[in-house]
Amino acid sequence: MKIRNSLKSIRGRHRDNQLVRRKGRVYIINKTQKRFKARQG
Repeated sequence: MKIRNSLKSIRGRHRDNQLVRRKGRVYIINKTQKRFKARQG
């Protein structure tokens, strides 16, 4: 999992990327390409 300041750029890289908020943190999850998993902050 990558930790980034801005997730908007990662989200546009694959069409299955989803922006999810959990416990006050922002995540990118992708069920088909697991390498796009990321967290903000």
